Parts: sequence; structure tokens; C-alpha cells
Amino acid sequence: MSSTCWPDGVPTTMPAQDRGDIMELYARYAWGLDLADEEMLLSAFAEDAWFDHLWQGRVQGHEAILKNMHELWGERFHWWFGRQHIFNHHIMTPTEDGADVRCFFQILQYNPEYKNNFVFGVGTREDKLVKRDGRWLFYSLYVNAWTSADEIPWKGARPPAKGPNKTKPASNS
Repeated sequence: MSSTCWPDGVPTTMPAQDRGDIMELYARYAWGLDLADEEMLLSAFAEDAWFDHLWQGRVQGHEAILKNMHELWGERFHWWFGRQHIFNHHIMTPTEDGADVRCFFQILQYNPEYKNNFVFGVGTREDKLVKRDGRWLFYSLYVNAWTSADEIPWKGARPPAKGPNKTKPASNS
């Protein structure tokens, strides 16, 4: 990440056209990821991009990213097939090199064997984007899947967890 993508200085809020282009970036990523479209997926990443995925760890570059995807699309086909990644509630912060984007995600899953749908996972994303040759691209992508309570980036106080009341009801006899 080197030169600024903001020739007139870093704006305080993300300009509307850039917001739209960034939303398109997330769409290209999801369509490529969920339908095993290599070209579409890689079109969302800078050549030197970092990808940090819950199951596979952190890798850099198109070749390494694609290797991870082949594992998911091939070796874990039945686990992956039928997914839709949904991204929403984007907070976009312009930076000298591009943008920091935070958002929530949900993974919807269709199970072709049971012919039903379910929510596979939820979490947050923290991504760094660059603008190269007029296009927004992922420079680093971090997936924070909520697999335990301590992974939820809760800002408020966390009172002690309370379990269900196990008091046996009084008998009416």
C-alpha cells in the first residue's frame, strides 16, 4: 500500500460513488466465493492481498488465496456447496491508502440432501481496501466468525451469564 488514492486529500466521509463501487466489490467477492468462480473471486483482490480465513489462516497473493479456495470448493465441497455470504451494515472510513471497511456477515446455507436452508454462521469483517487503476480491491481481508462469545466485539459491560432457573415448580396436590 503506497500512494494515496485521494488526490484532493482524504475525505472525512466516503464519497457516494466510492461507496457504490465498494459495495460492488463485496458483491464480486461473494459471487466468486459462493459459486466457485475463480476469475470473479480474484477480481476482488489486489495481487499482493492478504486473506485471513478462520479455517485456513493468513495467506498472501492470488495463488495462495486460490489454493485455499480450491480446498473449500473441492475437498470440502459438500460442506461449501449452496452457501451465500451476505454482507451488511458497512462502515467505510477513508484512509491515506484507501479505506478501512467494517461490516457484519451472515452465511446462509442450502442443503441439497435435506432440501432445507439454515444460517451457517455470523460474524464481523475488518477489511483494508486499496484503489488501483480506478478500482477498489481488497488489500487485507479479516474474517471474525463468531464461534464463541469472546469473539463478539461487544463494547458494553458483560454481566455474568445466567443459566435457566432450575427450581422445580411447587406441586398442586
